[in-house]
Order: sequence, then C-alpha cells, then structure tokens
Amino acid sequence: ERIRAGKELLEAKRIEEDNERKRIIALRKAEKEEEKRAREKIRQKVEEDKAERRRKLGLPPEDPTVSRPAAVPVVEEKKTFLHIKPVTKVEKMREWLRALKQNHKDDDVKVKRAFQTLLTYVGNVAKNPDEEKFRKIRLTNQSFQDRVGSMRGGVEFLEVLGFEKIEGGEFMFLPRDKVDMVVLNSAGSELNSAIINPFFGVL
Repeated sequence: ERIRAGKELLEAKRIEEDNERKRIIALRKAEKEEEKRAREKIRQKVEEDKAERRRKLGLPPEDPTVSRPAAVPVVEEKKTFLHIKPVTKVEKMREWLRALKQNHKDDDVKVKRAFQTLLTYVGNVAKNPDEEKFRKIRLTNQSFQDRVGSMRGGVEFLEVLGFEKIEGGEFMFLPRDKVDMVVLNSAGSELNSAIINPFFGVL
C-alpha cells in the first residue's frame, strides 16, 4: 500500500511539474508576442510622426504600402493564436497587472513599487504557507493602501490567487487549503516579468 501510494504521489508530482512547464512555455510565448506588439505599435507611431512632419513641410506623403503590410498581418495572426490556447489563471493575473500599469501609466515608480509589493506577498506565502500572518492582509493598512490598495488591479490580482475579503472587507485572507504552489509560482513569474520587461502593458 505504501509503495502504491508513493508511486501515485510521484506520478501526481510529475504531472504537476509537467503542467507547470507547459504554463511557463505558454507564458514565455505570450511575453514575446506582447513585446512584438509593443514594438509594432512604437514603429507605427514613428511612421505617423514622420508622415506628420512631411505634411508640415509640404512634402508629398510616402506610399504606406511600402512600409506597413510586412509587419501588421503577422501581428494579427499571432493575436488569434494566443486566444486559441488561453492560460486561464495566468491570463487573468496578466490582465490585472496590465490594467494596473495602464491605469497609472504616468507614474512608473508607483507601478513598479506595487508590483514589487505584490511579489513580496506572493514570496512570503510561498515560503511560509502555514504562517497565517503571511496569508492575511489588512486592507485599511496605510502602507498597503499606498502601495497596492489604491491602485485598481492590485486587490483583483490577489483575488485570482485565492485571497478573499473577510470581516466586512477589513482583511484579505488566503485560506490554507487554497494555497496553490503552482499558482503562486506562476504569479511570481508574471510579476517578475512585469517588473523587468519595459514593454509590459504598453498596449
């Protein structure tokens, strides 16, 4: 019975690791596509600025067919590919982090601080899943409000991880049985990418 249980445990662990590997591969693909889309948007903006300068100087406009068709169809094709294989929770996390950045795009320092604070919360729970103090956040705490609570997308990101509002909304709490290491690892990867990738959330 012990041998059988051990084999089942190893198999479950192997499946979980395999799933995590697939999630990471999908995440890396999504990051590359987001960077491509951001670069394309910047390129188009440069083209528009160039055309505007030519117009102001009284020069004839350049033929747009020369500079655009090469890149645009590829971007559209990749977008549809991303929607064929959604990574549910990871995608939700990504959307809230993107929303947080876009809602506060004029304050990069504040956005980065919010991402780093969320990364600290995630790391603390991952390292100490049995410690309740790391799974409970007081929403009225001034430091939390300044860094995360006042920014739309921060609290929602925590809810994707399994945090729930309790005691009349005064706290956010992650029950021990909802601690999912795979989700926490994915959250850590997402936050790390949001912090170091200059193109994250540009679109």
